[in-house]
Amino acid sequence: MAAVSFDLFGTLVDADAPDDPAEAVAAELRERGVAVPDDWSEAYAEAHLDYAEGVERPLHHHVAAALASRDPEREPRAFVDDAAAAVRAAFDRPVGTRPGAPDAVATLAGRYPVAVLSNCSVPGLVGRTLDRSSVDADAFDAAVASVECGWRKPDRRAFDAVADALDAPLSGLVHVGDDPATDGGATEAGARFVSVGEVPLAELPSVVEERWG
Repeated sequence: MAAVSFDLFGTLVDADAPDDPAEAVAAELRERGVAVPDDWSEAYAEAHLDYAEGVERPLHHHVAAALASRDPEREPRAFVDDAAAAVRAAFDRPVGTRPGAPDAVATLAGRYPVAVLSNCSVPGLVGRTLDRSSVDADAFDAAVASVECGWRKPDRRAFDAVADALDAPLSGLVHVGDDPATDGGATEAGARFVSVGEVPLAELPSVVEERWG
């Protein structure tokens, strides 16, 4: 074992995500003087950009394209700045730290290189979330968000990105997360996966040591 990566949302923190993302973004667009189409929910739900499987791109690109789809006289780039600000405000919400997270991170950081690996399509949100949590952001050697590396878990390339950031072999990476469908992709990628649904964070350092230390 050479390094540890942690999922963020649902693993280290609980974030107060909007119940209706489309409406939350629409409200922030209106605050910025952007005319929101009457069928915004439908526009937001439609696919406007063609990405290969596993690729992550900023959510505000989708929002800008959705606005442009209802305004044929304007191109998506005309909406990008307002869309970026609206998305950032809509998703930058209160954060709660999950029990045992600060100690688990601190303990493992004293033994191995550690990082965050998070699926997040809002640029900068991972860093702001860490800063608002009770986890010591300085304990991490790297923070890799899908929007920045370009790949979403469970794509192997997301795990490659965090292993590279930690200068560790993928085969020596232990990834900790709450979602077997995404975080569990570490196993298929050639790393190891620990589910916080099976191993509470308070027990994580000792379990990691027993299994792979």
